[in-house]
Amino acid sequence: MADLVGVVLAGGASRRMGRTKALIEIDGVPMVRRVVDALAAAGCAPVVVVGGDPGELASVGLQPVADHQPGEGPLGGILTALRVEDTDLLVAACDLPDLTAEAVRTVAIAGAADVDVAVAADGHGHAALLRVNRRAEPALERAFAAGERRLGAALEHCRTVAVEVAAGTLRNVNEPADLDARGSRAG
Repeated sequence: MADLVGVVLAGGASRRMGRTKALIEIDGVPMVRRVVDALAAAGCAPVVVVGGDPGELASVGLQPVADHQPGEGPLGGILTALRVEDTDLLVAACDLPDLTAEAVRTVAIAGAADVDVAVAADGHGHAALLRVNRRAEPALERAFAAGERRLGAALEHCRTVAVEVAAGTLRNVNEPADLDARGSRAG
C-alpha cells in the first residue's frame, strides 16, 4: 500500500473508561499498539499516532503527533493528520483491539476507487476505520470551519463508500463493561 499513511487517533478523554483507553492491555498488549501493529502489518507506512499524552504513549514506544484541534474529536484528529502528511490516510481509532490487517487492506483497496472516503462497516454505524483520500480535505475543512465536530456528519459532505469487514473487527472498547464483554484478559 504505497503512499498510504496509517493514522491512529488517540486523543480521546476516555471519560467512560475512567483511564486512558489507548494503554489498556488486551492479552498483554496495549490497545494502541495492537492498532498500530495492524496498520503496519497491512502495509501502511509510516504509522503515526495523533493526540494522546506524549509521556504515556512514550511508555509503550510511541511518539504522538500533537493534535492541532485537541478536544475536537476524531474529525479534528483527521484534519491534523491531513495537514501533517501529504498522502492518503488509513485512519483507525485506538480502541479497536480486534482490528486485523485484512480489514485494513480491504478498506484501503476499496478507498482507492473514485471516492473521498471509504468507511469500514460492521453494522455498528460508527466510523472507526476509514481511508481518507487527500481530495476529501477541503470538504472536511469546510465542515469543521462551519462548526461541525461529528465525524459522521462531516462525512456527509464527501463521496463515501461503505466497506463490509468481518463481524467483530471493529468492536471498540469505551467502558469497563466492554472489556468484560470481550472475553479477553485485560491488564
